[in-house]
Amino acid sequence: MMDQPLDLDSVRAFVRIAELESFTRAAEAIGTTQGAVSLKLKRLEERLGRRLFERTPRYVQLSASGAAFLDLARELLEVHDRALGSLTRERQRVAIGISDHVAGPELPALIARMNAQDPQLVIEIRIGSSGDLLQSFDRRELDTVIVRLHAGPSDGELLTEEQFGWFAAPSWKQRADEPLPIATMAEPCGVRALAGQLLDAAGVRWTEIFVGGGVTAVAAAVTAGLGVAALSPRMVPFGAVDVGPKLGLPALPRLPVLLHTRIKDGRPRDALAALSAAFRSAVRG
Repeated sequence: MMDQPLDLDSVRAFVRIAELESFTRAAEAIGTTQGAVSLKLKRLEERLGRRLFERTPRYVQLSASGAAFLDLARELLEVHDRALGSLTRERQRVAIGISDHVAGPELPALIARMNAQDPQLVIEIRIGSSGDLLQSFDRRELDTVIVRLHAGPSDGELLTEEQFGWFAAPSWKQRADEPLPIATMAEPCGVRALAGQLLDAAGVRWTEIFVGGGVTAVAAAVTAGLGVAALSPRMVPFGAVDVGPKLGLPALPRLPVLLHTRIKDGRPRDALAALSAAFRSAVRG
C-alpha cells in the first residue's frame, strides 16, 4: 500500500479544502461537486492512513496530521505544475478587469490563489469603474470582468452580494444647517450615482466635498474627516463608523457582484474558478 503513488487530484482537493475551509468552496474552485471532493479526500486519507481534517456541522479544520502535510502537499503540486509548464513554450495569458469597489484588501491573496492554481499563467489585472470595464470587455480588450451590477448587463454569474453603508471618521460631526459632505469616486461610478439618487429621493441636502480616482482615495478622505462616503464595510478604513442610522440617511441596498467572462475551458478557466471561489470565501469571511 505504501509504495503506491499519491493521486495528485486528491492532493489538490485537500489543499483547496484547507485554503478555503469549506468542501463546497473547494468544489467550486476545482470545478466539480462537493461529493467528488469528499471522495477524493477520503481516498487520500485512506492512502496516508491519517485523518486530515476535523469536521463538524459548523466548520472544517485541519487535524494535526493535515497541518503537517499541507506544506508538503503544496510543494508536491508546485513541482508537478512546474514540470508540466517547462514543456510548454507559450504561456497563456488572461486579462481580468476588477471594479475598484470590488478589488479590496484581499486582492493580493486572490492573485496568489490564481498563480497557485496555474503558475504558468500570465495574469493581467486592470482596476477601474464597472462601466469602463464592461466597455473594455465588450471591445474584447478583457477576457473577464468582475463588476458591481449597475446600468449594464445583468446576465453574468452572481459571485456575491455586499451590504453598503454611510461611513465617516469617528471624530467627524455634521455641521448644523449645512449640506451633507460626500466623498465619492469620479464619474462614471454606479455607487456614486446610486448614493446621489437615494439622498435626493429622501430629501437630504448634500454636496460633494471630495472626488477621488479610486476607493483608496475616497477612504483616505474619510480618514481625514472630510465627510461621509458610501462604501462596503470591507473597504472602509480602520475605525470608520456607519453614521447612516444616526443621521437618518436612506438605507443602501445589498449590491450584487457579477462575473462576465468569455473563458469557457482550459487552464485559464481553472484559474478563474479558483479566483471566484476565493473571492466568495474572502467576502463571506
